[in-house]
Amino acid sequence: MTRKILVTSALPYANGAIHLGHLVEYIQTDIWTRFQKMRGHECWYVCADDTHGTPIMLRAEKEGITPEQLIARVHAEHSRDFAGFHVAFDNYHTTHSDETRHYSEDIYGKLKAAGLIEVRSIEQFYDPVKAMFLPDRFIKGECPKCGARDQYGDACESCGAAYAPTELKNPYSAVSGAKPELRSSDHYFFKLSDPRCQEFLRRATRAVCENQPEAINKLQEWLGEPGENRLTDWDISRDAPYFGFEIPGAPGKFFYVWLDAPIGYMGSFKNLCAKKGLDFDAFWGKGSTAELYHFIGKDILYFHALFWPAELEHAGYRIPTSVFAHGFLTVDGAKMSKSRGTFITAESYLAQGLNPEWLRYYFAAKLNGTMEDIDLNLDDFVSRVNSDLVGKYINIASRAAGFIVKRFDGKLDARHLIEIFRAELPGLIEAGEDIAAHYEARDYARALRRVMALADQINQYVDKNQPWQLAKQEGQDARLHEVCSLLINAFRILTIYLKPVLPRLAHRAEEFLNVAPLHWADAVHLLPPARLINPYEHLMQRIDPKQVEALVAANRESLAPAVSSAPTPASAQPSPQRKAQHQKATEDKTQGQAEPAAQHISIDDFAKVDLRVARIAEAKHVEGADKLIQLTLDLGEGENITRNVFAGIKSAYDPAQLVGRLTVMVANLAPRKMKFGMSEGMVLAASDADGKSPGIYLLSPDSGAQPGMRVK
Repeated sequence: MTRKILVTSALPYANGAIHLGHLVEYIQTDIWTRFQKMRGHECWYVCADDTHGTPIMLRAEKEGITPEQLIARVHAEHSRDFAGFHVAFDNYHTTHSDETRHYSEDIYGKLKAAGLIEVRSIEQFYDPVKAMFLPDRFIKGECPKCGARDQYGDACESCGAAYAPTELKNPYSAVSGAKPELRSSDHYFFKLSDPRCQEFLRRATRAVCENQPEAINKLQEWLGEPGENRLTDWDISRDAPYFGFEIPGAPGKFFYVWLDAPIGYMGSFKNLCAKKGLDFDAFWGKGSTAELYHFIGKDILYFHALFWPAELEHAGYRIPTSVFAHGFLTVDGAKMSKSRGTFITAESYLAQGLNPEWLRYYFAAKLNGTMEDIDLNLDDFVSRVNSDLVGKYINIASRAAGFIVKRFDGKLDARHLIEIFRAELPGLIEAGEDIAAHYEARDYARALRRVMALADQINQYVDKNQPWQLAKQEGQDARLHEVCSLLINAFRILTIYLKPVLPRLAHRAEEFLNVAPLHWADAVHLLPPARLINPYEHLMQRIDPKQVEALVAANRESLAPAVSSAPTPASAQPSPQRKAQHQKATEDKTQGQAEPAAQHISIDDFAKVDLRVARIAEAKHVEGADKLIQLTLDLGEGENITRNVFAGIKSAYDPAQLVGRLTVMVANLAPRKMKFGMSEGMVLAASDADGKSPGIYLLSPDSGAQPGMRVK
């Protein structure tokens, strides 16, 4: 039965280059869509650049061009990089499009009509020189805890403290250098906390993430138990000046990322529909029987499995069939680092002459369909690619093809060899469905292990029959012809199994085999008797370790001193050392990459930090604070004490839903007097740095942990 499938990947932001961490997702998605097409299904893969926001507006202004010119240039760069790694979108569009605007306005209007949009006044820092409200990342000042200068408005890079922008000492605008003012402004919120959304999401989330139990567990934590309301309303607007779509009926207010970026999935597909004559409603309509899949990083699971389905459902559209989340990429066991040369862009990888299919294969060999992080170990990368692809797979064709061309005029054995093939290479044909099941489940690692086990079996057949010896023996021509013909057929079947991962190599193999593009169903039969093949040309070179060394060196050398784009008041000038540290951190964040790991510490240093399990006994809003929640933490009967802590987690959590929850705190942090009272510790939370997702995730111990237990 032919399936109708629509697939998307998360939209890359049009303010930086595509790097190897990004490619994990797009290669994973591309493999899956290529596999579905090989199976004969109707499968469309769409994506787009995420093009709106303050960073793009300011970068374009700095470069002296319009935002439209900037995003057009970045779109061309992104398209080039994806094509370089054989990521075959059916449509790669932009969110700055008529199609996306239409669906943004349509969804907003339907949510508003349903009573799910609410206007509230909020207080923010305002730049009086640039006449604009400032996101947290565009406010700097002195850390309220350690006094470090030139810190961002949400966290200190020197001591790690989290805080609200209003807590900074001597704050200034990172855009103009002016002292910001607190001003009120009306913002528009999507009421995710509405009982209708909660009731729907309790039903829908398990289906959307049914293939990833770890995702369901995380969603359950966010949703809470029946009767609880842990979901918070989401701010979906920004004030002018802003590069984006203006909200209908609200002059000077613009849709924020949540009401235009993911709607870019719909906009890109609508654009494809116009090109291909497809029926948009057959894929996005409420009664659609098509399958809709989103491939995303685990950092945006909250949005894609909660906010997005609720938005679609209450605007009258279908929800995703499944959301597939993957982990992050590390390089040699650590976050990507420019100083170590392991922050590698797609462009630099290709510029060094490395084969993109080496990386496609290596990523596939690591991806298992879960949310686990994967590591690009550069030594293992060289070893695995050389061993698997060249030493095992390519070796089969190179051992047999020359004899077929030179001794038998390029023609395979004239006999029907299927029975001999099954007897000599049992299970090779039959493995196709198992391998297909692994691809379907996105467990590419298991699929490739099975393929390489088959390659080992075939190479054992090579060693057993030694065609190079048969060629020297009189009267063995028939046997040599049979052995080499079986090997060419075996190579063809392996090519089918590897084609989703190695499309360019498979194309070259098809040319060598003199066959039409291979489909999955072709694996169940052999090539016709007396088939003419073309002369063999080597299909893939080994990786020279020096190529990888050169790649790392090139990326390390490309690190130049960053020039701060923000005017800094004389009173806030940092020391040269601190300025260099900040410039590097700013460059890292601007590129949207994983932040580099901190410097190493000793075990003795770590032992000085007293981490304890604590129960949140009480949680409440802090009057006058934009980001803080006041927590009363219970450290257990043995301690017989509670601690008062102010935590900057208001944007992600409703205080009422935190009571009774276990978390982890730094119990021996020196008390700090704040504007709102004394803070006697710090709760631990993970956060992103791009400002485009909820970004705050309170840490929780596993079940069985008790208040007062030491974390070590």
